[in-house]
Amino acid sequence: MNETMTKFGYPQTLIHEYEHWCVLLRPKQVTLGSLVLAARSEATRFSDLSPASIAEQHQAVADIERVLGEWVQYEKINYLMLMMVDPHVHYHVIPRYSVPRSFADIEFADAGWPALPALGDPIAMTPAQNEALITDLRARW
Repeated sequence: MNETMTKFGYPQTLIHEYEHWCVLLRPKQVTLGSLVLAARSEATRFSDLSPASIAEQHQAVADIERVLGEWVQYEKINYLMLMMVDPHVHYHVIPRYSVPRSFADIEFADAGWPALPALGDPIAMTPAQNEALITDLRARW
């Protein structure tokens, strides 16, 4: 575990954990199913990840795309490796769609479609709604 994982709510936001990676619910949902794919190491540069971590990333991405594809039915998916504030290797995973999606009576519009995701304009969620998203996604893994 590293500081970046903790900042994104680990272990409470954990959806699935691999040996080298973990998938977390992004606390600020930009679109329905926004996630964080975080390396579990202390690496702060992508090139510092081990070959085993890089290899395992393929499985994590395949699982993310399968689950979100079936559940959210995204049209595109963005993997943003920003690492400006949170230093450890991680991606913001943003499913993209042109028509709003719904979950638990909340409408999730993609405010940035078809351009950049609107990271500064997340959908307001309560802790209980976030927990419901986590529970639903865990069951689909």
